[in-house]
Amino acid sequence: MYIDSHCHINFPELAARMPEVLAKMAENKVSHALCVSVDLPDFPQVLALAEQYPHIYASVGVHPDYEDTPEPTALQLVELAKHPRIVAIGETGLDYYRLEGDLEWQRERFRTHIRASRIAKKPLIIHTRSASSDTIRILQEEGAAPNKGGVAGVMHCFTESLEVAQAAMEMGFYISFSGIVTFKSAKELQAVAKAVPLERMLIETDSPYLAPVPYRGKMNEPGFVPHVAEFIATLKDVPLREVAQQTTDNFFKLFNVPRD
Repeated sequence: MYIDSHCHINFPELAARMPEVLAKMAENKVSHALCVSVDLPDFPQVLALAEQYPHIYASVGVHPDYEDTPEPTALQLVELAKHPRIVAIGETGLDYYRLEGDLEWQRERFRTHIRASRIAKKPLIIHTRSASSDTIRILQEEGAAPNKGGVAGVMHCFTESLEVAQAAMEMGFYISFSGIVTFKSAKELQAVAKAVPLERMLIETDSPYLAPVPYRGKMNEPGFVPHVAEFIATLKDVPLREVAQQTTDNFFKLFNVPRD
């Protein structure tokens, strides 16, 4: 069995095909998926999916790319995270790739999410792009590591260096690989995936984006996550069942949810 640790099946292009999406998950032995929040106005849709389907979990948070959206407070996130179907805070983090100018608001939003995670005792889902040094620095400053009172979490859709992965793992974070790792152009990322221990790894689709080979360029969905596992198994020269089992175990451990 496999688990898609990060997807956006509430987005319109997937929500309109929900029966088909769920059927493809079952067909490809994807037992669970985590539908990740990107802003508060659309959060009710995310939560509704988790309430309707017992094998879908949800998070609550505001993505760093969303500039013109209601700004959450730590207490607001904590209150929303009390729902039993909410297993994480995020996605949150920093993205200096798409936005320019004074991004202090982005860093403050990130700190708000880390503080909410510490209070709620639920792990963080971290997005970082072209901002790895500030991401690691702020996680350290805000005590995201378990030995500092935090809950750690996962560096999702990881595309950074091995040094960044190691710094994150030292704080107790897991490293999640998406379909990007299957791309022929992703040689550096493949080297990182080869070096990251399976015990610290998750797999994801980030659907509807970044479909893995052989579906690259098409709409992604949770049912495609086995292709990420298959690529990593080949990369590490280990049995596919080992990748499937370990990443599944890691998901249940990190997000502290019972096995069905």
